[in-house]
Amino acid sequence: MSSGIRQNVGELAIGEKIRQMRLSKSLSLEELAEKTGLSKGLLSQIEREQISPPISTLLKVAASLGTDISFFFQEETENPRICLVRSNERLVSRRRQVEGKANLGYSYEALAYKKAFKYMEPFLVTFSPKEAEDVIRFSHEGEEFAFLLEGTLEFTTDRERIVLEPGDSLYFDSNQLHGFRALGDAPARALVTVCHK
Repeated sequence: MSSGIRQNVGELAIGEKIRQMRLSKSLSLEELAEKTGLSKGLLSQIEREQISPPISTLLKVAASLGTDISFFFQEETENPRICLVRSNERLVSRRRQVEGKANLGYSYEALAYKKAFKYMEPFLVTFSPKEAEDVIRFSHEGEEFAFLLEGTLEFTTDRERIVLEPGDSLYFDSNQLHGFRALGDAPARALVTVCHK
């Protein structure tokens, strides 16, 4: 990873954007927690920029606030029809625990955060090796596409287990519980695109 890459998505003030939108809709943290199915404590940590939320969490918050995930990643751009993010401008999520759980097992780089109101959100995701029982599964509305760049990656749902090698791709409905983990000793990296409906 280039040393010029911006260090975290906290630079986008995602938590503050969530708080401002929540307040503009006259929602309390409790009400947003009820709408999203997430805990008040987790939402409070996100709003105070104490954790960098996983993509699935941002999708739930966006849907509950009547927006899409691109709202959280956007910055002002000179041309709304074209979005250029140079390699040294990418934003990297911080790996943090969520509600006392072990590390989520991945970090991500937002690749098109400058474009507002898009139908898909591309990320470069680095998955950590971990034990199968430690994989945290998420579900959210929409669809996902993953193209494995390096490493070996395991994808699991309640019914399936698929192992991907570099060059393999996977497209799936993300409203089912699903999780990923790198197999072996090295991390796996994939281009992942989340499409929201």
